[in-house]
Amino acid sequence: MTTRGLAGSPAWKLVGRRLVAAVIVLWGVTFLTYAVMSALPNDTAAGLLGLKASPAQIAALNRRLGLNQPFWVRYWHWFVNLLHGNLGTTLEGQSVNHELATYLPVTMELLAYALVVSLVLAVGLAVLAARKPNGAADRFSLALSMLGLSAAPYAFAIFIIVVFGVQLGWFPVQSNALGTGGVGTFFREATLPAASLGFGLFAIYARVLRGDLVEQMQREDYITTARAKGLAPWRVLVRHALRNSMFTLITVVGLNLGALIGAAAIIETLFSAPGIGQELLNSISNHDVPMVEGIVLVFAIITVAGNLLADLLYAVLDPRIRYGSSSS
Repeated sequence: MTTRGLAGSPAWKLVGRRLVAAVIVLWGVTFLTYAVMSALPNDTAAGLLGLKASPAQIAALNRRLGLNQPFWVRYWHWFVNLLHGNLGTTLEGQSVNHELATYLPVTMELLAYALVVSLVLAVGLAVLAARKPNGAADRFSLALSMLGLSAAPYAFAIFIIVVFGVQLGWFPVQSNALGTGGVGTFFREATLPAASLGFGLFAIYARVLRGDLVEQMQREDYITTARAKGLAPWRVLVRHALRNSMFTLITVVGLNLGALIGAAAIIETLFSAPGIGQELLNSISNHDVPMVEGIVLVFAIITVAGNLLADLLYAVLDPRIRYGSSSS
C-alpha cells in the first residue's frame, strides 16, 4: 500500500482541502449561533425601549429591526450580507464591521502575548526537565504544571491581581488603556491578563512536551544512533528529540486555541480590557444577535486558521508526513 505525501503533491491541494472543510465548519458555526440566539427567551425590542414602551412601539421596533420575521428569513438576510462582507448593524445602529475593527486588535494582542510567552517558557522548562528525569528541574516542572492545570484562569487572575496589582503595585489591575498607548503601556497593562490566559496553557505545553521528550530520549533508535556518534547530550536532546517532539506540541496548541479564545472573554471582563471578548458577553446579555454572530465568526476563523497552520507546520518540520489518500 502506498501513500501520496505532501512532498509529492502541490501545497495548494492540501490548503484547498482544508479550506473546503473550514468553509463548512464556519457555516455550521454561524447557523448554530444564530439558531441558539434566536431561540433564547428575550424580547429585544421591549428591552431597548424600556418598561414604559407601548405594545405599538414594541411592534414597530420589531418590524424595523426585522425581528418579526421568521428565523430562516432573518438568517438568510444575514448570510447574504455576509457574502458581501457586511456583518450587519448592532441594535444600537453601529456597524458590526466597525465594532470588530475597534475591539479585535486588543484581543489579538493579548492572545499573541499569552501564546508566545507560554510556548517559550514551556519549551525551556520541558527541555530542562527532560534532561534529567526525576531530577530537581523535573520535580519543579511537575509541581508548576500541576498548579497551572488545577487553577482556573479566572481564579489565577484574581490571585495575581491581589498579589501583583494590589499588594505589590507592579501592574495596574485594570487594562482599559490597552490599544491606546505605546509599547510600555501595552506591557504594563497586558502582562497580568496575558499571564492569566497563558498560565494554564504553559502548564499543559510543558507537561506534554516533557513527557514526549523523555519518551524520545529513552525509546527511539535515532537517539541511540546519535549518542553512538558521540554527540553531546544537550545536542541530542535539543537538535534531535526536540524537533520530533514539536509535532505533539503543535497538535496540543491547535486543540487548545479555541479554549484560549473562550477564556479571553472572562479575563477581559475581569481586567476591564476593551477587547472583543468582553464585547461578546455584553452582546449576549443585550441579545444583540448581529454582534454575537460577528464575534463568534471571528473566533471560529481564528481557530480554524490556527489548525490549518498547524497542519502546514507538520510539513515544514518533516516533509515526509503523509497527507494524501492511500491506494494499494
